[in-house]
Amino acid sequence: MAVPSAATSPRASHPVLAGLKGRDLLSSADLSPAETEALLLLAADLKTGRTHLDLGGRSLGLIFSKASTRTRVSFTVAMARLGGQTIDLNPSVTQVGRGEPVADTARVLSRYVDALAIRTFAQAELAEYAHWATVPVVNALTDLEHPCQALADYLTLAEHFAAAPDGSLELERLRGLTLAYVGDGNNVAHSLMLGGALLGVNVRIGCPEGFAPSPTVLEQARNLAQGRCSIEVLHEPVAAVRGAHGLYTDVWASMGQEQEQAERERAFAGWCLDEALIAEADSRAIVLHCLPAHRGEEISAGAIEGSASRVFDQAENRLHAQQALLAALLGD
Repeated sequence: MAVPSAATSPRASHPVLAGLKGRDLLSSADLSPAETEALLLLAADLKTGRTHLDLGGRSLGLIFSKASTRTRVSFTVAMARLGGQTIDLNPSVTQVGRGEPVADTARVLSRYVDALAIRTFAQAELAEYAHWATVPVVNALTDLEHPCQALADYLTLAEHFAAAPDGSLELERLRGLTLAYVGDGNNVAHSLMLGGALLGVNVRIGCPEGFAPSPTVLEQARNLAQGRCSIEVLHEPVAAVRGAHGLYTDVWASMGQEQEQAERERAFAGWCLDEALIAEADSRAIVLHCLPAHRGEEISAGAIEGSASRVFDQAENRLHAQQALLAALLGD
């Protein structure tokens, strides 16, 4: 049970958040606009100390089939700050790595832990865990989506453009802003499109021909937007970033695509997020990158280290966004 302290804000017990208890988060689209906003508000309150929550010894299991720094550490620390613990169920040292069926693993682990965060390749494997588990399952990254990253990204955008004098967020000020993502139309791009549609943020995906996001996810995002904002795919970098308030990029070859690195470097020539592209954006624009970054490839050293960069605030916000999410999924 979540035990609020005297410092808890009303947002910690908001009825919208109460509706998330016990649910899975497999996609950014699993959230409603109101739920997305409520999570960002709670994350901001947890970050500033306006809210303190205790989950009373709950346990989170991590099943990570892909390498991780930020996701692994941020989930672990988030759970600790909520008074819980994290168990690293590394496939290489558990029966998962020896081929035990997902159906068996999910049902057994549901008897031991209160939630599972899973980082894997196929979205179908994640969905299978969610089908068999009786505890909340969280997408900690698949090849299709990265919803926890998108929550942190929009929290970072809100801190810059929608912060009130007391440090709280006025999320209505996000509506009508433009987030430009330049690079591969990958899992991060998918979750950014869906998250922007829920929050009323215009999203432009700029990518070379042949590297566009999934048409299915693009259509889904446009349907979710319901006219609140635009979701576009452009194939020219300057057009993608012109006038944008957030400039975002990611590595050109994601995990599992390393053998395509040289081919992708040729395809993405001219797509580096650098000072020239920043100059085309809004004068208040911030620079974002989900990390790890390859300076001189998808982003210049000047862009990631410059005054517009919020890359390391963004990385920190993984902790606060996931803490809010875990509190909502596990608390009362």
